[in-house]
Amino acid sequence: MLKLEYKEYTLDFKFEAGTSRGVLTKHSVIFIKIYDPANPEMFGLGEAAPLPNLSPDNLDDIRETLDSRLSRIEKMSVPTNEAEVFHMVNELVDVEIPSLRMALETALLDLMNGGKRLIFDNGFYRGELHIPINGLIWMGKKEFMQQQIKEKLMAGYQCIKMKIGAIDFYEELELLKMLRGASEELIIRVDANGAFPTDSIFKHLFELSELNIHSIEQPIMPGQPEAMQLLCKKTQVPIALDEELIGITNPTEKLDLLKLIMPQYIILKPTLLGGFGATLEWISMAKSLGIGWWLTSALESNVSLNAIGQFAGNFENLSYQGLGTGQLYHNNIDSPLEISDAHLKYKPEQSWGEIF
Repeated sequence: MLKLEYKEYTLDFKFEAGTSRGVLTKHSVIFIKIYDPANPEMFGLGEAAPLPNLSPDNLDDIRETLDSRLSRIEKMSVPTNEAEVFHMVNELVDVEIPSLRMALETALLDLMNGGKRLIFDNGFYRGELHIPINGLIWMGKKEFMQQQIKEKLMAGYQCIKMKIGAIDFYEELELLKMLRGASEELIIRVDANGAFPTDSIFKHLFELSELNIHSIEQPIMPGQPEAMQLLCKKTQVPIALDEELIGITNPTEKLDLLKLIMPQYIILKPTLLGGFGATLEWISMAKSLGIGWWLTSALESNVSLNAIGQFAGNFENLSYQGLGTGQLYHNNIDSPLEISDAHLKYKPEQSWGEIF
C-alpha cells in the first residue's frame, strides 16, 4: 500500500529568460512524494514541470489526474525494478500527461532505491562521473547576449548553445561570428525553437554553415514532416529535432517519424516526452537508425535535473548534454548538484533541501 501527496511550487528566474515563444519570469511546478505509510520518513520525490505553450499537459491536468488516481496508487506496493516502475506509471497516467509520468517515475525509482534521491545507481550519483554540458546563451538584447558569451568562455565551456530567433537574425549572426572568432575548436550549437519560415531557411542554413555550426535545433515549426525531411536531406548544418518529438507517444509513429525525416540528431527532454521509459524508446530507435542524440533539461528544478543527470550517467561516451539549467532560479531546491569546469557534478556529501 502506498500514499501520495503533492505540493505546488513557483520557481523564480534570476533574469527574464527569452525564448522564441516569449519571455519567462516564473515557472510553476508540482512536487509529489510517494511513501509506504508504515515508513513515512522514507519517501520518493518527483517533479511535474510542464512548460506553458510547449508541454502537452498543464497544471490543471496534473491536479485533476492526481486527485482522481490517488485511490489506484493506494492499492500498489513499492516496486522492485525499473520495468515494474514503468508498468505502474502506465497503469496510473495517460501518455497525454508526460510531465506527471516523469514525476511518478522519478518518485517511484527514488522510493525503490531507499528514498535518498537515488534514481539510477551509477558513477554520477557516487560523484565519480562528471557530465560534460553545453553553456547556454539566452535570447535577449544584444548586450545581454554578449555578456553571457563572455561569461561562458571565461568559465571554460568547450560547447556553447545559443538560442536564436528572437532578435534580428543578422545581429545573432554577428554574435555567432564573435563566438567563432574566439576559437576555431569551439563547438557551437544553435536552437531556433521553430523560429524560421520555410521560405528563408536554406539561406540562413548556408550562412550558418560558414561558421562551422555543429547543429541547429528545430529550425522550422514542428508538424511539417515533409519540409523537415527535405531540410535534413539537403542541409549544410546538421539538424536536431526537438519540439517535433513532443506529443508523439505511439511507438510505431515514433519510428515512422524518424524514418521519414532522418534527422542528424534528436534532443531528448524526459519531462516533455513522458519520462525515462519513453526516452529509452526514442534512444533505441535513434540508435537503430544511426541518429545521434543528447539529453536536455526543460527548466525544471534540481529535483528533475538530478534525475536526468543520473539517467545520463547510465550511458558511456556522452557528448555535451543540455543540463546546465540548475542556476536559473533564485529559489531552486538546495541539492548536491554543482556546475563547475563546464560539467554537471553530484556531491554525495551534500544534503537536499526540504520540500515537504
